[in-house]
Amino acid sequence: MGLPPRLGLPNRQTNRHAGSSVGALEDDSRFALLGRPRRVWAVGAIHAQPDRLDLIHRAIGQRFRPGDRLVYLGNMIGVGEQVVETIDRLLAFRIALLAMPGMIASDIVYLRGQQEEMWQKLLQLHFAPDPRTVLDWMLRQGVAPTLAAYGGQQDTGMAAARGGAVMLGRWTRELRQAVAARPGHEQLFNALRRAAYTGGPAARSGATNDGMSGGEDWTGSNRGGGSLLLVSSGIDPRRPLTGQGDAFWWGSAGFARLEQPYGGFSRLVRGYDPNWTPESPGVDGGPVTVTLDGGCGRGGHLVCACFDSFGEMLDLFQA
Repeated sequence: MGLPPRLGLPNRQTNRHAGSSVGALEDDSRFALLGRPRRVWAVGAIHAQPDRLDLIHRAIGQRFRPGDRLVYLGNMIGVGEQVVETIDRLLAFRIALLAMPGMIASDIVYLRGQQEEMWQKLLQLHFAPDPRTVLDWMLRQGVAPTLAAYGGQQDTGMAAARGGAVMLGRWTRELRQAVAARPGHEQLFNALRRAAYTGGPAARSGATNDGMSGGEDWTGSNRGGGSLLLVSSGIDPRRPLTGQGDAFWWGSAGFARLEQPYGGFSRLVRGYDPNWTPESPGVDGGPVTVTLDGGCGRGGHLVCACFDSFGEMLDLFQA
């Protein structure tokens, strides 16, 4: 896929340098702290395939218990045409899980992948220094079905890009309004995180048990802490976690080569491999990494795996 052209868009990322310390991230809304979950369910790239997502949701729903977490590893949209239907399925399943006793909203996390990043940048295209080049590149990378799903037309966008900032701003405003008109869609896109990780304090007080722990609220593994990091596509091992920037969705090369724990994390999980081919394994594991990409939306399967808070794989299924 290659790196995107220079977008020149507003960047809200701070310059805070926190090394590889997890503790420094706990108050950072860009990252999702999962605490000490009983289990973490991780769903790979969906690429707007709601029928496959339904099957995965059915399997998770039969197994999910309070004390678990659910993380979608980005690239939920793009490539496939059923973008709106996919987001609606994600929202409906969220409502179903939150109806379970002991569940809270932060137990369900959505990561930003390449497709979500491109879509958010497309909605700010009027800030780009060369919008025609940027839009053309995005369309070739799979954002076209998302644009169509929210009523946008490629030709109109290109014409607006040629027409100047005012015309382009009007075009992107109409797209933002189309997203806002779909209940819950804007809120989901606004809730995207860069990464999720286990560790930190014991489980929240007041969480109800699931009848499997002898009547006591579950407080995490007796090994303490946690060391599982979940990202969309990869990391740059040379950078601290807070300095990754867009390496989470564009930086994949270093991920596959990682052979030692990174920043205290003994297991790193991603949901998208940009180098996937039909010959690639749906689940690819290294010394410290796991890739959950069965090629969903590209002729393959949607993969979901379940981990404990230290990254040991407990369950695996695909649709």
